Amino acid sequence: MIKTKLILIRHGQTDFNLQRRYCGDIDAPLNKEGVRQVKNLAKHLKNEKVHIVYASDKKRAMQTARIVFKEFGILPVPELREMHFGIFEGLTHQEILNKHPRIYKKWLKDPFASSIPKGEHLKHFKARVVRVLKKIVRENPRKTVAVVCHGGAISVFLTHVFKTRDFWEHLPKS
Repeated sequence: MIKTKLILIRHGQTDFNLQRRYCGDIDAPLNKEGVRQVKNLAKHLKNEKVHIVYASDKKRAMQTARIVFKEFGILPVPELREMHFGIFEGLTHQEILNKHPRIYKKWLKDPFASSIPKGEHLKHFKARVVRVLKKIVRENPRKTVAVVCHGGAISVFLTHVFKTRDFWEHLPKS
């Protein structure tokens, strides 16, 4: 078996993360803390022999990739974008509870079994992310590949790897 090492990296903090707002399709940049976080990550990864770097084409992921992997040309991949949260985009947990309590509670309970109006269904999001990550692995045999993307993308890929539906269990902490 030809092995590829996949390093999955969640982007650094944004103001949306700090405010605990849903930020899927919104193109938020890193904030000062996010820049500090990824500079720290760069120090931890300095001895890792990475061959190629892919990133979601959103600002927060591209900034993270450019800071951590300065010497690389970063390959932007739109399929690595975060899930589009539809009517939840830009809102905090409390704002969503106030505006859409029934829809939100149902989605929180089982995001694979429900959908967010005007948003991307989690099963479609998972299929998109799994498809592109499998392609990246296939195209890079015997290499170490860094992929800079989003918490949701990492979580849905891990639900695939571990054959589970527990999206919340695998969501990287910010």
